[in-house]
Amino acid sequence: MIATLLVANRGEIACRIFRTCRERGIRTVAVHSDADENALHTRVADTAVRLPGEAPAETYLRGDLVVKAALAAGADAVHPGYGFLSENPDFARAVLDAGLTWIGPPPEAIEAMASKTRAKKLMGLAPLTEVGESDLPVLVKAAAGGGGRGMRVVRRLEELDAALEGARAEAASAFGDGEVFVEPYVENGRHVEVQVLADAHGTVWALGTRDCSLQRRHQKVIEEAPAPGLSAELEDELRTLAVRAARAVAYVGAGTVEFLVADGKAHFLEMNTRLQVEHPVTEAVFGLDLVAEQIRIAEGHPLAADPPRARGHAVEARLYAEDPANGWAPQTGTLHRLTVPGVRLDTGYGDGDDIGVHYDPMLAKAVAHAPTRAEAIRRLAGALERAVIHGPVTNRDLLVRSLRHREFTSGRMDTGFYDRHLAGLTEPAPDPYAPLAAALADAHGRSRFGGWRNVPSQPQVKRYAMAGQEHEVRYRHTRQGPAADGVRVVHTADDLVVLEADGVRRRFQVSAYGDEVYVDSTRLTALPRFPDPAAQLAPGSLLAPMPGTVVRIAEGLTEGATVQAGQGLFWLEAMKMQHQISTPVTGTLTALHAKTGQQVEPGMLLAVVQETSS
Repeated sequence: MIATLLVANRGEIACRIFRTCRERGIRTVAVHSDADENALHTRVADTAVRLPGEAPAETYLRGDLVVKAALAAGADAVHPGYGFLSENPDFARAVLDAGLTWIGPPPEAIEAMASKTRAKKLMGLAPLTEVGESDLPVLVKAAAGGGGRGMRVVRRLEELDAALEGARAEAASAFGDGEVFVEPYVENGRHVEVQVLADAHGTVWALGTRDCSLQRRHQKVIEEAPAPGLSAELEDELRTLAVRAARAVAYVGAGTVEFLVADGKAHFLEMNTRLQVEHPVTEAVFGLDLVAEQIRIAEGHPLAADPPRARGHAVEARLYAEDPANGWAPQTGTLHRLTVPGVRLDTGYGDGDDIGVHYDPMLAKAVAHAPTRAEAIRRLAGALERAVIHGPVTNRDLLVRSLRHREFTSGRMDTGFYDRHLAGLTEPAPDPYAPLAAALADAHGRSRFGGWRNVPSQPQVKRYAMAGQEHEVRYRHTRQGPAADGVRVVHTADDLVVLEADGVRRRFQVSAYGDEVYVDSTRLTALPRFPDPAAQLAPGSLLAPMPGTVVRIAEGLTEGATVQAGQGLFWLEAMKMQHQISTPVTGTLTALHAKTGQQVEPGMLLAVVQETSS
């Protein structure tokens, strides 16, 4: 029996595994980089071990340090979570060679399936070796890992070399393996997968299907179980192929076989030899704890002959710290508060935690389960809409709007959903009363009497930045309390403002953290009443949209060079993904401040491009 388990991971998945361990009476050990010293997963574990290293993004890839930590902490088992070393057969062998129990499939099964190129050959498929015009579009894909990293769609041959270079660099950074391959890109198919669970006694369960078609930049955003709208024949085929793949490599443990479904046909993509991010929707539908099952299987227990029956429908949404108005740049800063009422919330952050630059920007996963698909969707959309998120900008509005989009609610979505609808789903829709509510709460906090005067006076003025625009608020103090044009101020307090407009009364919860103000979950920044005229940037300034590292500068880029609109000038690496910074205009590079290897912060000046006069 396993007594003490070390999780070779961080964040949300480490916290989720620790939760199951506590329920089963298993002691827990966390590992952490220097950047994660005070992270939530280190706080909820019974013990924690520092992994030495100067590069936080690479620390969790040091299998030798993880094994050493497990032995030092007295652990007798290691769970890899997902990402990092979870599909590294050498790490699995090192754990077993150290006399520890490995909560995962045999190293040989990982080896057979962890490389997507080898997995395709095992299934009788092969990647493209030469690419011609007739093969386009194609997908450049990392042989190891997942999560959308190391993936590029290529629609023109002249883009292939750059896509290969970028994918290799991103894959090497994320997975420690820069191998990539090229395969045909199937437009507008559905991403459907099958959860498998296998014991060491020959039993393999196929736990239904999941649909993960809503993806942005090949990163899953919304997942559900079961996949809607599949024929009974296609479901049977998917389950049969998944079990066949598992048996082909003598698989043991939890794994996922992924397919692209198009025109009623299933195209094998890969087998992930680990627990998936989206595993909670399967847990909800089948009433299982997959981590508990992984532990039982590792302890040698057999599965029942047949899996439990599926009940109802579950939908999961991934909440990311990213800014839709700023090219979806990952966001950092303090997460002051995060609550999502009425649904399961898996997260690796607590209130007050800092979101850094080194790791994936996912804050949490919200999961709703209900008797029907429509009810599950409605429940999750409502919970996210009422969520309190005080901190960096997130994709919450995108999630709510996606869940309520007719194409999704009718089950007609595919992997091209965001290619068609992203612009409309991310149009800013700030609450027009949020700045007034913020100003009234601030005024109440400064003075209970709010500066009331017995003679007419100029209105009070406050300025806020909201959704990329400045808003000026004017209100007055009267004998009856504060007043503003067009609304009736019913109540004011430090944290609550009640307004009535056109006979409709609304309550606004207000929280302030320095200059950051949150009205419900609308984020505002208090601005000085009179802007500093010296704080203007030169026209054509290119600023860093996020914190990160300059990993590449366009070849031959020097001051005085001519650049074309849309040309990539810099590549920043943040949260294990590379982001291209392009010039919006054609002109001359008059100043170059960025250097390769430089750490930059949001708003830092990278270069200046003087636009060519037309």
